[in-house]
Amino acid sequence: PSSVQLIGDSSFYGCSSLTSLIIPVSVKSINSFAFYGCSLIKEVIIHSNLTTIEDSAFSECSSLSQILISSTISYIGSFAFKGCSSLIDINIPPSVTFIGNSTFCGCSLLTRITIPKTIDVIKDSTFSNCSSLKQIIIPSSVHSIGMFAFYGCKSLTDITIHESITFIGDYAFCGCSSLEQIDIFSSGISVIKDSCFKYCKKLSTIVIPFTCDIIEKNTFSNCSQL
Repeated sequence: PSSVQLIGDSSFYGCSSLTSLIIPVSVKSINSFAFYGCSLIKEVIIHSNLTTIEDSAFSECSSLSQILISSTISYIGSFAFKGCSSLIDINIPPSVTFIGNSTFCGCSLLTRITIPKTIDVIKDSTFSNCSSLKQIIIPSSVHSIGMFAFYGCKSLTDITIHESITFIGDYAFCGCSSLEQIDIFSSGISVIKDSCFKYCKKLSTIVIPFTCDIIEKNTFSNCSQL
C-alpha cells in the first residue's frame, strides 16, 4: 500500500512464489534481507523517493532479470544483488554515492555496467564472478579498487586504470581470462598486489607506471601470453 515507508529486515525472506514487485513511491528504505531468496521474482520497479537498498535486500533472487532503480537512491548495501544470476542489465543512477562489498557478485548474465561519477571506491568482490561482463566503465572519481573486485570476470576484454586510482587490491582481476590489455595510467600506484592479474591467460600487453616499485607474489602468474 502507498502508506508504507519502510520494508523491514527479512520482510519477504524466502517467499519463493513471489513473481513481481512494485515498490510504491512512499517507500524510502528497503532493509536487509527484505526479499532474500525470492527466487521467482523476475522484475522489480522502484519508484522515486527510495534512498536506501540495504545489505542482501535482493540477494539470491535468481530469476530477477530487470530492475529499474529510481534516481533518488544514494546507498546500495553489500550483497544487495548477490547471486541474481538472471540479471542482464542494471542502471546505477548518479544519485548513488555508496556501493557495498559483493553487491553484484555472481550476477553471471550481467554484460555491461556503468559506474557513476559519484562513486570513489569499488569495494571488495563488488563484481566478482560476473562471468558475462564484457565492459565496465570506471570513472575518474574512483581512487581504489578492492580485493577480488572483478575476480572471475572471464568475459572482460580490456580495462583502463585512470590516474585517480591509487590502490588495486589482491586478486582484483584474477581469473579475467579474456582480458587482453590493461593500461595503468595512474602515477599513484606504487604496489601491484598479490595475484592481481593471475590467470589472465590472454593478457598480452600491460603498461606499468614508473612509480611502481613493488610487484607482489603471483601478480602475473599463469598469464601465458605475456
